[in-house]
Amino acid sequence: MDGLTSAPDAVLPCYDSAARATPFIEEGQALVRYRDLIVQLVSRSVKARYKRSILGVAWTMINPLLTMTVLTLVFSQLFRAPARDYALYVLSGLLVWNFFAQSTTAAMSDLLWGGGLITRVFLPKSIFALAALGTGLVNLVLALVAYAIIALVLGVPPAWSWLLLPIPVLAVGLFTLGVALALSAAAVYFADVMPTYEVLLTAWLYLTPVIYPIGLLPESVQGWLRWNPMFWFVQGFRAVLYEGRLPDGATLAVAFGAGLVALVLGWWIFTRRAREYAYRV
Repeated sequence: MDGLTSAPDAVLPCYDSAARATPFIEEGQALVRYRDLIVQLVSRSVKARYKRSILGVAWTMINPLLTMTVLTLVFSQLFRAPARDYALYVLSGLLVWNFFAQSTTAAMSDLLWGGGLITRVFLPKSIFALAALGTGLVNLVLALVAYAIIALVLGVPPAWSWLLLPIPVLAVGLFTLGVALALSAAAVYFADVMPTYEVLLTAWLYLTPVIYPIGLLPESVQGWLRWNPMFWFVQGFRAVLYEGRLPDGATLAVAFGAGLVALVLGWWIFTRRAREYAYRV
């Protein structure tokens, strides 16, 4: 019987619910475990968006092209800018703005859409915001292809600075995710958040130099616009894509600073109540 005798000092493993990590950390750990699901959600979103569309994925490239054409016809004479230069100026701003607006809006709707799922199985609630961001990045890449084609047609060759696009994209991606998380948390509790945000987006667009050159505005107005975080993201993105240069140090510092602050704040707002979302959506 000696061989069957168990060690008297053996300790059985136990689970202490009081030892759980804080929601701020626990949500991040869960995201790492469910990283494959993020890819599947992005794939589902992209396929679902273009499944019944006649133009399919090409609509991602045609949509900003049509918007750019209309704005160029309307505003190029008003701003006294050559149509070719103004077209690329507007399109370079629209690409980063659409990425931000579409990703933040989709993050809210996807979390509410996933309410039936998170009440049945456990998964990190922030996964919907990350999936919306990933879908936005896919759409941005497709739109950049359209920009390159349009630039070639207008006689503007690709610039070496285009290789630096991941830098401003990373900055605006941090900011977009932070805003998406904060808005998603609010949308769970207040049904009016999404329609209100869509209205505010229109005002925010016109407070950002997307369709007009900021140099046309008085210095005092320019000073106020610099408090708008999207001003710095548009400027940084446009410097690389339209102006063919690396953004200056001040633009990068403000952009990444705003992005990191928004991400930390949005993550804190979202995770502090994440355990309750299954009972609210």
